[in-house]
Amino acid sequence: MGPQFSWEETEAAGELDVAELQEWYKKFLVECPSGTLFMHEFKRFFKVTGNKEATQYVESMFRAFDKNGDNTIDLLEYVAALSLVLRGTLEHKLKWTFKIYDKDRNGCIDRLELLDIVEAIYKLKKACRVGTEAEQQGQLLTPEEVVDRIFLLVDENGDGQLSLSEFIEGARRDKWVMKMLQMDVNPGGWISQQRRKSAMF
Repeated sequence: MGPQFSWEETEAAGELDVAELQEWYKKFLVECPSGTLFMHEFKRFFKVTGNKEATQYVESMFRAFDKNGDNTIDLLEYVAALSLVLRGTLEHKLKWTFKIYDKDRNGCIDRLELLDIVEAIYKLKKACRVGTEAEQQGQLLTPEEVVDRIFLLVDENGDGQLSLSEFIEGARRDKWVMKMLQMDVNPGGWISQQRRKSAMF
């Protein structure tokens, strides 16, 4: 079963406006008349064909959106995902990001899981700098160095795995860690951009 969204998370992300929900429903049915969105359609929407790193990331996003693990996104999953990504609180977005990173869905992120995502995003964005955004001359780190530094700063009990609470607290404590843990290619930004270009959103 895939990572789960809950309606409680969606509701906490912000009350859905009825008109907005109707708009999402209409656009979803235009793009997905069958009532389901499949992985290949999701990849096509994000234009990631032929890019291994982007494909890997989008597949992880898809699995996080697929609440019931049936390899499709239905209307309810679609609305829950959009609401969370576009309107969610920092904590809910971090929980969602954690679900993307936790590939084996065991409730913890190990070094290999974190490295896989960091490498994919690093290749897409070249985002791994030591300095903050204000320090544009920050030293470029390798994905392995990013993972080592995140584990040094966040893995409180030293067990080699990041729990959800360590993940969230580490991001809240350290701006660099927050930036690295949220360097998830900004799915909200992607969705907002595609929303203007596509009938789907």
